[in-house]
Amino acid sequence: MRRPLIAGNWKMHKNIREASEYIRELNELPWDDSVEVAVIPPFTCLFAFREARSRSRIRYGAQNMFWAREGAFTGEISPLMLLDLGCEYVLIGHSERRQIMGESDRMINDKLRLALETGLFPILCVGETLEERENGNAKEVVGEQVRQGLQGVIPHPGVVIAYEPVWAIGTGVNATASDAQEMIHFVRDIAKKEWGSQVSDQLRILYGGSVKPANIGEFMSQDDIDGALVGGASLDPKVFADIINFRST
Repeated sequence: MRRPLIAGNWKMHKNIREASEYIRELNELPWDDSVEVAVIPPFTCLFAFREARSRSRIRYGAQNMFWAREGAFTGEISPLMLLDLGCEYVLIGHSERRQIMGESDRMINDKLRLALETGLFPILCVGETLEERENGNAKEVVGEQVRQGLQGVIPHPGVVIAYEPVWAIGTGVNATASDAQEMIHFVRDIAKKEWGSQVSDQLRILYGGSVKPANIGEFMSQDDIDGALVGGASLDPKVFADIINFRST
């Protein structure tokens, strides 16, 4: 049985004081202990999560990392630095990194392999644009992102994949639960063909794209969806807690 994971990606929001208040408030709210909860804040807020680690149920990680352990890479951050801050997870290949920063599948694969080598759990983000979907290329694009992102890697239970259709991120428009299930089942089928049933059965695959308390239950009722990567709705601890408690909504 795959444990559900609800992860909140804050993107470029909140300062250290706001992060500390959020951690306190979210920890005081009731949530389903069978659900794993993680927050992915900006780098500047990671220290607040480290400081609260001994009294917090929230797991946490970073929004990005570089593909080298150290070196002359001004402005980048090493996985070893993230581990020093207590991170467990790291987002790899988010659509905003692909679309805005121009990250290639090769860069993403280099990052993912180093994340695993150093002991971080990567959340590999995949997803198609609206144009790619309308042209009938959605599965081809997502399949290639999965295969290239995990090239040279045999996924273990720490690896997570997040399917985020680019056209549904921050737009208020989300894929239907059946659309998400179809693509996530396709991704799981790739894992089965590439690495076998044991890997595909353990692999957690999340849906991301305008996830809210009102629609999380429908997504989580699908056979292959194991959780959500939540954007804007994760910024409010009370709203995020409602998403975490999807079984009671």
